Amino acid sequence: MAGGGWSHSPIEVDLINTEYRKINTAIPVPESIPILKKMYSLESRSMHGQYPIIWDKADDFQVFDRWGNVWIDFTSTIFVANVGHSNSRILKNLQKCLDKPLLHTYSYASHERVDYLEYLINQTPAQFEKAFLLSAGTEATEAALKLMRLNAKKIGKKRGGVICFEGSYHGRTMGAQSMTGSEEAKAWIGYKDPNMFHLPFPYPWDIENPKAFFHTEINKLLKENDINPKRDLCGFMLETFQGWGAIFYPKEYIQALVEFAHEHEILVAFDEMQAGFGRTGKLFGYEHYEVEPDILCCGKGASSGLPLAIVLGTKEIMDLPGVGSMSSTHSANPLVCVAGHATLEALFKDNLMENSKFLGLLFHEKLNEIKDKYPNHIKFIFGIGLLAALVFIDKKGQPLSNICDSVCEKAFQRGLLLVHTGRESIKLAPPLSIKKEAMLEGLEVLENCIKDSI
Repeated sequence: MAGGGWSHSPIEVDLINTEYRKINTAIPVPESIPILKKMYSLESRSMHGQYPIIWDKADDFQVFDRWGNVWIDFTSTIFVANVGHSNSRILKNLQKCLDKPLLHTYSYASHERVDYLEYLINQTPAQFEKAFLLSAGTEATEAALKLMRLNAKKIGKKRGGVICFEGSYHGRTMGAQSMTGSEEAKAWIGYKDPNMFHLPFPYPWDIENPKAFFHTEINKLLKENDINPKRDLCGFMLETFQGWGAIFYPKEYIQALVEFAHEHEILVAFDEMQAGFGRTGKLFGYEHYEVEPDILCCGKGASSGLPLAIVLGTKEIMDLPGVGSMSSTHSANPLVCVAGHATLEALFKDNLMENSKFLGLLFHEKLNEIKDKYPNHIKFIFGIGLLAALVFIDKKGQPLSNICDSVCEKAFQRGLLLVHTGRESIKLAPPLSIKKEAMLEGLEVLENCIKDSI
């Protein structure tokens, strides 16, 4: 059956009624199956694969269906609802815009657009002087690619070489997938951009000296591809952390990379789709590396559910494209600007970044206690703040993706939503507004699901 491999046969499960979770039907809900089947029959299957649950509403850190079931959300709809589902600040300001009424302006100015841009630039690090507003993360990484290559042309470089990383993911459009570090994901393109290169990711279990590892691998890449970095390279594109496992680069590695880039007039762009907007206890995840990127690509948590992506950079970089040469039908839509503005206000005025930072310490403390109870199955806990990944590997070094599948399905049946990666990891990313008691309840459910799956 369509639906990504999840069981669509309702089974009787233990009924649950706590302060934060409720399960009072078979799971999946029997009445939901015909609705899901209809969706599968009408829509491209590329859109499917999530848990067989039909959302009716979502509020703060909880998800509700229309049959009375309630889940604690440890996904934030994949790093989107950082400030909580249906955040009251956002709803209030959206309603004002709807009441005007104002839904769309194409690329004409609006007060909402100007107010948001001013607030965004004022609240982000000083090197970000201008912004480009888009609808999706893949548009943002495509725009960054264009900016890096336009800059190379401006300063007289002969080639527009871009260095990315194996295992990385930057979106679904052609340029974004060319930068992606998976050969399988970009096989459909049928053409390999000769100016796109990939370095091995510096996994902590593979390296001892991060700085030396960077220089060894970059020199190897330059030699094998006959690259002169001053002439042939225009940019680095990095995910702030390796997505599947929430694995950050060693700080020394990134600092060596940025030093190399500056030496050779190469721009550094960070893809902050999952890391941005308070997720790690800082506004942007790259700040943990103590470097200053030239270009920042943001999305997901930028507007808490409305389609907004952002590219940030200096005036010099952001003004490289000519007037009208880089835009999108829904760019700077007044509704998404309102949502983006209110999201930032919630992060700063409601202390949600502080919540991520300090609640994140307890989050990781408890996760490491779980890891210590199951050392034959959980090899690593990665992440910072209210971002974590449990990596399941046995004592022989074999990935245990089957356990991850089981844990995620059992958690779904017990009122907890986890990020199912499809491999040997489970990612956790509750809204930054989650209550301590709800977080601890979710972690207890997670541990019981692990115990019952091994």
